[in-house]
Amino acid sequence: MNPNWKKYLGPGPLVAAAFIGPGTVTVCTLAGVGFGYELLWALGLSMLATIVLQEMAARIALFHQKGLMEVLMDNLHTKWVKSLSIGLILMAIVVGNAAYEAGNISGGALGIAALFPIKSLQLGPLNIEFLNILIGLLALLLLMSGSYTAITRYLTGLVVLMSLAFLITAGMVKPDFWLLIKGFVPSIRSENIITVVALVGTTVVPYNLFLHASLVAKKWQNKTDLHYVRVDTATAVLLGGLVSMAIVVVAAAGKAVQVTNAADLAVGLEPLLGPMATYSMAFGLFAAGITSAITAPLAGSLVVVGCFGWNTNLSSIPMRISMCSIWGLGMVFASFGIKPVQLITSAQLANGILLPLLSAYILWLINRKAVLGKNTNTWYWNILSFGIWFITLLLGIRSIIRVIETW
Repeated sequence: MNPNWKKYLGPGPLVAAAFIGPGTVTVCTLAGVGFGYELLWALGLSMLATIVLQEMAARIALFHQKGLMEVLMDNLHTKWVKSLSIGLILMAIVVGNAAYEAGNISGGALGIAALFPIKSLQLGPLNIEFLNILIGLLALLLLMSGSYTAITRYLTGLVVLMSLAFLITAGMVKPDFWLLIKGFVPSIRSENIITVVALVGTTVVPYNLFLHASLVAKKWQNKTDLHYVRVDTATAVLLGGLVSMAIVVVAAAGKAVQVTNAADLAVGLEPLLGPMATYSMAFGLFAAGITSAITAPLAGSLVVVGCFGWNTNLSSIPMRISMCSIWGLGMVFASFGIKPVQLITSAQLANGILLPLLSAYILWLINRKAVLGKNTNTWYWNILSFGIWFITLLLGIRSIIRVIETW
């Protein structure tokens, strides 16, 4: 056995844990119900884009032994550009993650509720959801452990179990092999363009770049470890992509069932595949919720402390205050049935601007010899990277248009 095998075990699973949340599960469910296997190619494209962007962010962090936010602040010397960047990033990541935390907690609770329904408590205008409180407290307990290693191990185990739950369920469906292959042939129509954008947008997320880069700098210290970083990153994203595809396959099999979210699909599959499928899907949704409920406050906090150069140790006061603030807002929204529509809309608008901007920043940093020396992008890697950036630009424009249309 390779004596260095442990070096391959990095924070990659946290990337999968972060983007396979209840939102991704629901988008993939609706894609399968509405279009069958037709949009599997969009998930393949998402995986490629995510691997390229995550690798570049991780490479920058490895060579500087700092998080992406810290490196960015070190290289932005124009005062107004730095101030604008900090403001936009804080709004998109911190405010957005607080709003999405509510969805993560509620999504995890939906998974449990599909198996063990627990009534909520009505106190006047407030509707207290006990399952949401339970999921939130579990997430906070691990965040307050003060150990990146403990979080990584816990989430890795959950990601493996979640993956098995969705993949086993997909196997029970017995999908047609040739239809699966046809699903990887790109096809864009007016009817599916919104879903294509949603599938790519729910996989390529800005806060994952900050989260992964910071954890890479803590896991590996030597430039020669780049190989391990790349293997860990690619493996985790491919696993996450396979899980997304498995959800699409399962949803396509249940397309005769009226489905509005993944919890409906879990219940609706029982007549088709028996109770085992219901248990697998419900557990998968729970795992998706709890893992994302941990990574969202963690990523948001790393951005906050990175902006101001504070200590990024989990047990540090700035990290704990930041994590509790983001988690607390999510708990309030989720536990009392508050729908932070305006907050989410603002976050989506900021994310629509941030994703192409952050991708451009990464491309700028990765091609600066002052930053990476001889390890800047090669010309063919740049062609691929700029293609990915163009995709993020289209996603950003579409996201902004959708927000404006809701006003």
